[in-house]
Amino acid sequence: MINLKPHRKNRLMLIFAMILGVSVAAWFGLKAFNENLMFFFSPSDVVEGKAPQDHLFRLGGMVVKGSVERPGDGMTVYFVLTDMAKEVKVKYTGILPDLFREGQGIVANGKLEQADLFVAQEVLAKHDENYMPPEVAGSLKTAELKGAKQ
Repeated sequence: MINLKPHRKNRLMLIFAMILGVSVAAWFGLKAFNENLMFFFSPSDVVEGKAPQDHLFRLGGMVVKGSVERPGDGMTVYFVLTDMAKEVKVKYTGILPDLFREGQGIVANGKLEQADLFVAQEVLAKHDENYMPPEVAGSLKTAELKGAKQ
């Protein structure tokens, strides 16, 4: 084994400790990022089983006209989202954004409760009626292309 002088040995130990510390910090940072990462899925993806069952994700699409139901006096609302190819029923308990309405593109954050019911924790709508979230526009365009090929 190589015989090192004490000051070089201390310097080498310090370098190894710094490398180890940076590695551990990077691992914790990547782990936290991975746990908080929220993917976007279209209704077609959800119906086809591509969306995770027990993990939070974003679901975007157009609210189907005539699909909004408010059973009872509570704050629970059911509605259907579509990407013009497939549809997914959504359940949300809370106050909907003022701009939420049928025929508008929205994005909802939540998770699948069953294969056919998405439970939203948050519903997002944009202020401009011409605006559509980029994810929703992309999934609608993809659904239209798939429909044209069939």
